[in-house]
Order: sequence, then structure tokens, then C-alpha cells
Amino acid sequence: MVDAVWTPYCGPAPDPLEALSRWNGDPVLWVVLTAATVAGLVLLRGPERGRYTAAMTVLVIGFISPLCALSSALFTARTLHHLLLVLAAAPLLALCVPAMRKPRLAAATAAQAVIFWAWHAPGLYAQALSHDAIYWLMQFTILGSAVWFWAAVRSARGHAAVAALLAAMLLMGLLGALIVFAGQPLYAPHFASTMAWNMTPLEDQQAAGLIMWAPAAAAYLLVALWRIHGLLKPAGEAAA
Repeated sequence: MVDAVWTPYCGPAPDPLEALSRWNGDPVLWVVLTAATVAGLVLLRGPERGRYTAAMTVLVIGFISPLCALSSALFTARTLHHLLLVLAAAPLLALCVPAMRKPRLAAATAAQAVIFWAWHAPGLYAQALSHDAIYWLMQFTILGSAVWFWAAVRSARGHAAVAALLAAMLLMGLLGALIVFAGQPLYAPHFASTMAWNMTPLEDQQAAGLIMWAPAAAAYLLVALWRIHGLLKPAGEAAA
């Protein structure tokens, strides 16, 4: 189906029998994550320390656990990996930094959406799974833009934060829907690796799109509803 040989950072695509044993032993990554964890624990105090520890745990799951290798085989796993960055690690890290005086919420929302959409364009995605430097550029920009978004949401006024969260929900859902209804497999690195998992490339792609379309988009909606509740609560208390 495709002649290219893909050599992603996480290694060759595993089959189901070996997947759980495929932990990432990259010593450079281990040193970086360990140093970052220690630095955070030294510099942070109180609740921020726990949030930072949770964020680093998410990064270990994404980059060191067998999920890393599985993401070489399945676009679904790669999607879960990216959503762990955007919806778990990023908001936890955003809670560890001081509130922003000028959130620049519109710019943060646009940056997160543009970067996430760009890296899920088939051409750029294939490049990221072909070159380690591009792979890490993808990871850093996805995570960094998401941290900016969540930090801006945290710092923004309620109505603006709700609008940004709903915009992020719609954009995530739209990307998922486009992937689901593409009608043909788009992501060449997975053309030859999904059958071992009893999925065609198109089925794998559609499953990934559904994850973006429903639960991932719903995560933004839930936070928006929480912010709306915060806006309505003072009025309710005043009426009482």
C-alpha cells in the first residue's frame, strides 16, 4: 500500500504480543524527565507540587510507557497520546504557573487550534514520524500551545474563558469529524501497521477521529460548564 519505511522515534510498530513489553529506554529522555521532575519538586510548593508531579506522570505515560510504541502502530494510540498532552499534562502544568496579567486568550486559542490541526495534516504527520527532530518539534509545540491556552483560560474573565473553551470544543470536534468522514486512509505511517491489531487503516483512523469528536471535545465542554457554573453561582447566592 505504501513503499516508504517509517522509522518513528518510538520505534517500529509492535504487534499485540510484544506491545506491553515495549517501554522506551531512551537514556536522554529519562535524564530530561528526571531532571525536570526534580527541578519542579524543588522549586514548587503546596498544591502546585502535586499538580506538577501529576503532569510529569502523564508525560511518562505518554513517552516512556508502551503507549509510545503503540502509537507507532495505531493512529488511535497517537491520538490518545496527543490528547494526554493537551487535556491532561497541559492543564496541570498551567495550574503551576502564576496567573497571567494579559492572557491574550484569542491568540492562545488560535495558536493551539492551528498547531494541533497542522500536525494532524497527513504530510506533516508523516514527516514527524520519519524524523526525530520533527517528532519532538511536534510534541513541544502541541504541549506548549496547550499550556498557553489553559493558562490563558485560567487567567481570563469568565465569559471570555467560556467562549474560548467552546471554540476549542468546536474546533476539536470538527477535526475529528473530518478525519472520521474522510472516506479513505490518510496517514501513511499506519497503512501497514494496523492489520496486526485487526483494524484496517481506515477503521483505525475513524476510531481516532471519533475520540477527538466526542470525548476530547466534551472535555472542553465540561470545563466551560464549570466556568458557567462559577458565573451563575454568585447571582444565585445573592437571590437566596
